[in-house]
Amino acid sequence: MLLYMSNSPGDKPSTPLHSVSVAGAVIREDGRMLVIKRRDNGNWEPPGGVLELNETPEEGVVREVLEETGIHVEVERLTGVYKNMARGIVALVFHCKPSNGTERPTSEAIAVKWISQKEIEEKMQEVYAIRLLDALTKDDPHIRSHDGKNIF
Repeated sequence: MLLYMSNSPGDKPSTPLHSVSVAGAVIREDGRMLVIKRRDNGNWEPPGGVLELNETPEEGVVREVLEETGIHVEVERLTGVYKNMARGIVALVFHCKPSNGTERPTSEAIAVKWISQKEIEEKMQEVYAIRLLDALTKDDPHIRSHDGKNIF
């Protein structure tokens, strides 16, 4: 469902609004990456969620990773921008390093694990795996679009 914004009362809506989410590609010194198994759909994904109106993207990713995993992180750099064309969701993914905390299941994650690049490729849907794999490169931020399952 797309929400629309009008310029003044009584005007026909004109501009579609997009949802913005943030996610952390949290990478340990040994190269293993932090992932969650979501309670609502059972998918393995990088930790993240909807950016709140009163926070910067960096603040949002720090909050979301902590809420979903118990891990405190330091944000290092933006690694990608991903748009779900079907749902109008724009996701900003940041390379992060863990600073402290212990991973634990949460109200949003039934499992939290540190996994290898090979496990990412084997266990995760393409639209989530690519976000973590992109974060392993030193390239400029990647910009990708998808339909919720497949990258275009």
